[in-house]
Amino acid sequence: MFKDLNQTWDLEVIFPGGSHSPEFAAYLDLLEGDLAKLAAEVAGGAPTGATGWADRLRRVQDIMVRLRQAGAFTTCLNAQDVGDKYARVVAAHVSQLRAGFASVLTRLDQQMIDVPDLYWDELLRSESLKPLAFNLNERRQRAHDMLPPDQETLVNDLSVDGYHGWSELYDVTTGRMTIAVEFVRLSPGQAANRMSDPDPTFRDRLMERWEEAWADEADFCATALNHLGGYRLNLYRHRGWDSVLKEPLTINRMSPDTLAAMWKAVAEGRDRLVTFLRRKQRLLGLDRLGWQDVGAPVGRAERRISYDEAAGFIVEQFGRFSPRMAEFATKAFVDRWLEAEDRPGKRMGGFCTSFPGLKQSRIFVTFSGTMGNVATVAHELGHGYHQSVMNDLPPLAQGYAMNVAETASTFAETIVADAAARAAESREERLVLIEDKLQRAVSLLMNIQSRFIFESRFYEERRRGVVGVQRLNELMTEAQKEAFAGALDLYHPHFWASKLHFYDTRTPFYNFPYTFGFLFSAGVYARALEVGPGFEGKYVDLLRDTGRMRVEDLAARHLGADLTKPDFWRKAVDAALADLDEFLRMTA
Repeated sequence: MFKDLNQTWDLEVIFPGGSHSPEFAAYLDLLEGDLAKLAAEVAGGAPTGATGWADRLRRVQDIMVRLRQAGAFTTCLNAQDVGDKYARVVAAHVSQLRAGFASVLTRLDQQMIDVPDLYWDELLRSESLKPLAFNLNERRQRAHDMLPPDQETLVNDLSVDGYHGWSELYDVTTGRMTIAVEFVRLSPGQAANRMSDPDPTFRDRLMERWEEAWADEADFCATALNHLGGYRLNLYRHRGWDSVLKEPLTINRMSPDTLAAMWKAVAEGRDRLVTFLRRKQRLLGLDRLGWQDVGAPVGRAERRISYDEAAGFIVEQFGRFSPRMAEFATKAFVDRWLEAEDRPGKRMGGFCTSFPGLKQSRIFVTFSGTMGNVATVAHELGHGYHQSVMNDLPPLAQGYAMNVAETASTFAETIVADAAARAAESREERLVLIEDKLQRAVSLLMNIQSRFIFESRFYEERRRGVVGVQRLNELMTEAQKEAFAGALDLYHPHFWASKLHFYDTRTPFYNFPYTFGFLFSAGVYARALEVGPGFEGKYVDLLRDTGRMRVEDLAARHLGADLTKPDFWRKAVDAALADLDEFLRMTA
């Protein structure tokens, strides 16, 4: 289907010249000027009437789209080459513009609060504002929970060089790290990919070097983590927020009851995952199962797959469910929306970012030819597809949260993973692919929960003062022991240092939304199998509502499910572990 696809993305069609692009510099200058005009307009007072509010919000959304594009471009620049120093300079410029825009929105939100309730309801019934009713009511409600506008503006301004500065410094510091293994120096991203090497001796050596490398940076990482945590706690205290979960739950549009019901179902299903890990330990022939062994393959039947083959396989499987998804993926591969080349100097991990004004996405991964890599590419394409079906909505209604974003990506990943298992050329290959699916369940139901437990306890202790390296290691190990229910014999104490999600300032508690997305997606996927080809339209409708509905309402409308009760989540856990019995039979 594909031949000689380029594995590097095309950023030149967006802004030619990379971090030194004259076009991008001009774009930022114009954006800065238009933002200043908007700020002056908002400072001049609230608009009047539905027409005035619609016009004001049109300019706000225009700036919002252009800022998203600027942020997406600098994210791509910094990811593709961590040594590009000027990329960090332009990213800092964009951060300043974001802070300024946040201050404008703070004042606008206050103006919404000042509108009397009866008149506000009348405004939202007008044809021009009705499509934004949910989002405007949401902003108005959130504004009630914030500090006075002048104080929130000061917070936004100071956060650029304080709060966000620690996150950027973490990226720079860890981006230049190298880990020496067998006379080869690997970036952290490359080393993480090698953690699934079939040779247990190599995994042990790599894990030892990995821990040593992060121990060397632990003092810095602990300083950064403590300052980030301290910043949040102080800000929450001034806002009058008692729980550190208030912000992430608000961002993800979900209730504490939903989060508790989800974790309850996960805990109830934990014994089955322990059974899986014990069987895996036996298959690997290990006396002890360590953190580095969790992702190890149980067989050697996993064939290497070229990038062209991976692209063809993904498009074919997407097409079986949705021609629209297949069309999107084809365009992404052909038009070079993916940065997949396996080379040093790239940042760790993978992501999808969108350029809404251009109606394009860019996807960042490191492709080394495994079926796991294929699943990762499908996962990120799922993010891009999610954005593509929302491109015609007002920008304010496109702001879906991380938990439902992970639903679309995990759904796409599951389509490909299931197809790979069905297409296995041998019993051994099928076993490997089924094990890979169950391994993802371990990652999303155990590993992610360990991060949630760690972060919850870290904040409890951070309230009382700075948490040192040794205590952070203890908290991390205790969290892993609890989440893995004692299934491991060796743990990863410095995981708190090596996982960049703990240092992301855009998303506090960058963990539980993954589990939500994984399980919610399992429920959606089960419904898709029930309905068959007719589900494509229903799926698109669900995705389009993710930016204008709370998750409890989303599930009730599109799935007829109550997320605040464990029943939905129990069925989702069952669906996620549906292959466990076959795995146990095949390995008996």
